[in-house]
Amino acid sequence: MDYPVPRRIAFLGGFPPRLCGIATFTHDLCEAVAKVATNSNCFVCAVNDRPSGYDYPPRVQIQLDEKDLESYRRTADFLNLTNVDMLCVQHEFGIYGGPAGSHLLALLNDVKMPVVTTLHTVLSEPNSGQRLVMDALSERSDRIIVMAQKGVDILEDTYKIPRSKIDLIPHGIPDSPFCDSSVYKEAFGVQGRQVLLTFGLLSPGKGIEYVIEALPEIVKRHPNVVYLILGATHPQLVAREGEAYRLSLERLAEDRGVTDHVIFYNRFVSLDDLQEFIGATDIYITPYLNEVQITSGTLASVFGAGKAVVSTPYWHAKELLSDGRGLLVPFRDAGAIATAVCTYLDNPELLNTTRKGAYALGRDTIWPVAATRYMDSFRHAFADRRELPRAAFGEWTLASRPYELPPLRMDHIVNMTDNTGIFQHAIYTVPNYHEGYCTDDNARAYILAVLRNDSLHAHPEIARLSTIYLGFLAAAFNHGNGRFRNFMSHSRQWLETKGSEDSHGRALWALGVGVRHSQNNGHQKLSTLFFKKGLATAAVSTSPRAWAFTILGLNDYLHLWPNDTEAKDLVIELTERLIRLWKNFATDDWPWFEPSATYENARLCQALIVGSQWVPQSESLAIGLKSLEWLAKVQTAQGGHFSPIACHGFYERNSAKANFDQQPVEAQGMVSACLEAFRATQNPKWTQEAKRAFEWFLGRNELGLSLYDPSTGGCNDGLQINRLNENQGAESSLAFHLSLVEMNTIRI
Repeated sequence: MDYPVPRRIAFLGGFPPRLCGIATFTHDLCEAVAKVATNSNCFVCAVNDRPSGYDYPPRVQIQLDEKDLESYRRTADFLNLTNVDMLCVQHEFGIYGGPAGSHLLALLNDVKMPVVTTLHTVLSEPNSGQRLVMDALSERSDRIIVMAQKGVDILEDTYKIPRSKIDLIPHGIPDSPFCDSSVYKEAFGVQGRQVLLTFGLLSPGKGIEYVIEALPEIVKRHPNVVYLILGATHPQLVAREGEAYRLSLERLAEDRGVTDHVIFYNRFVSLDDLQEFIGATDIYITPYLNEVQITSGTLASVFGAGKAVVSTPYWHAKELLSDGRGLLVPFRDAGAIATAVCTYLDNPELLNTTRKGAYALGRDTIWPVAATRYMDSFRHAFADRRELPRAAFGEWTLASRPYELPPLRMDHIVNMTDNTGIFQHAIYTVPNYHEGYCTDDNARAYILAVLRNDSLHAHPEIARLSTIYLGFLAAAFNHGNGRFRNFMSHSRQWLETKGSEDSHGRALWALGVGVRHSQNNGHQKLSTLFFKKGLATAAVSTSPRAWAFTILGLNDYLHLWPNDTEAKDLVIELTERLIRLWKNFATDDWPWFEPSATYENARLCQALIVGSQWVPQSESLAIGLKSLEWLAKVQTAQGGHFSPIACHGFYERNSAKANFDQQPVEAQGMVSACLEAFRATQNPKWTQEAKRAFEWFLGRNELGLSLYDPSTGGCNDGLQINRLNENQGAESSLAFHLSLVEMNTIRI
């Protein structure tokens, strides 16, 4: 079919001088398409991994900060207003903000042009967050491009994406001449030597240590071998650990006596320089440790340049090197690497035949060919959109527009925090020093700080705040009795030897979040330490809410440490306790856990929904959903708005529900539980329930008054019978901000 040509094409992804494989790919693809589509205007929307951005070339017309949700929406506005005909997205979970890169969905929800998405990672066993993003990405993309047949198979089998929507386009490569490696060796001072090469950003997952372990055996048979390790250490690894991995490789080379046979070239090289390094190579080695890699640009480039390859059997290599096109070796097997390398070096004829076959096959993937196929995909998507009714291009009704959330403002949280922790209470907007601090609120604040840094644009103070709140939790732990203390005076004196069971559970919940989501290695380790210390006390607790908070913390902890039997046994035990409690009290007209519904009610439902992941054969999920449905019903007012069970009287069985004072923490709990129910069921009614509870903060309540104060970023302490409680304490303000963080994870 002769499809129309899009005239203005935008590419979204990283871009040089940012140092990452996606940036290189975006650059090469954009330049290649610009050369084959001479009548089209190609430009880039660059995703930054640091607030300062980069000094980009003119090809980049707009930048966005990967952690700033609002910058995704601004970018969508720019694309719409500048009449872009086609958006080509480079997708990798790690380069976009939000859980599993979900911030990207905010942009895709708002753009009006066709979208073609290239998947650089395709997971056969995604976690719940990754699955949610992938399903939404598929829905919002007109066509999806993968670079290997394995990717096509996974999209069809795992994600149920129709084959007609998928385009298979191998990774593009430079068009380099086939030549003898000796031509380039003199320039690098390795003439007369046999060169092994591994290149790319250095990180532990590359498995380079196994090649160094193999070198003594290789050198014994071929003493002229030199192993060239080309590439800078991954910038994110440098930020976390410095050059520890590279130094460990250097020490390993010393220990194995092969320092004369190893060269480290610690730079991110230009494309021209890279071609010369590849030219000097005899055998390319990719000893990667993870099978789940659907594409490798480095492998594609070297293979297409006509080099023999020895590789572990990750997906891309297994597919590309099949039928004798290369040699595959088991993961983490230095002996097999040595044998494979020597197989080629012992047999120059086999080496040359392999090289010629690789080069011939690579001509089908050079960038001009790949760019032509991309243009075919763009034209296909463009034509499909042109055939839709015009309303599909964005003549949206209010009902179909993406749900708008308030901007993020942390000013009040910062003002409520000193070097010890966050103050419990405020007098209007001013911290109340007299009431001091508590573990409950510092636990909530630590969760907020960790999640803000993990999923949303990090406030300049967020790293400092996270350290303060975690330090408070560590200090709160009483090593003498294994309990977290709760209350501390302004003079930093603990007012008790142990806090309530609920505060202990909240502390464990916060630490579990830190274990799973903290990007600070020291914070993650300290969170793990005190989480483990507090488990014994949690196991003998009697408070149902303490059980619920602990289950939530265990769920996060187990996502990082799924084989911890102590933690797994405890999450099963606490989940079963909640099930037994529900069975003891629940009836058809009172499907609840206790004879009264009191405070933080939705957390009981949420804990059972979460716990069902670890107790899959139990009734946990069904009871969690049924109790949450009942709670949603009793907390719906006649006008249809959220009306939480209030603290002055609560809700006793066979009595009237108390309507005042309504507390922000109840709305927060309902938002969390409903979004957890949506993740478990994918039923959109739960996102609507979450939205209804969140709008309580914004004025959809009995008094029509907003509890959230956009001028300070604080939240009023409650809704009274005829007015607001105007104090903006920690619990209330944190309840709003935590709800906002969660609402931002799912576009409603």
